[in-house]
Amino acid sequence: MQLPPYLLQQPRLLQRLSPRFLQQLETAYLSGIEQGRQLGKTQAVRMEIIESVLKFRFNSLDDELREIIQPMSSLSSEEFTPLLLKLSREELLARFNSKN
Repeated sequence: MQLPPYLLQQPRLLQRLSPRFLQQLETAYLSGIEQGRQLGKTQAVRMEIIESVLKFRFNSLDDELREIIQPMSSLSSEEFTPLLLKLSREELLARFNSKN
């Protein structure tokens, strides 16, 4: 049975829970893990898209542009796509550079 680690550390509580509830809890826990994996994959794809567009628009990807990929990837594709296509290099750096 796969349950959250904090719950496994409480054997007395586990003994009091019904088998059916434990099964539902395990299903929810595993579902949450899978959702986390999918979000990670989505984030990775988003970052690849942003990197590709930046390379295409600016012919290369220097350290300054690399630094804005992660902050941009927190936006939805509907939000970051127009920014990537419309904003200048300087505008993108000003908007997403964490040092500003």
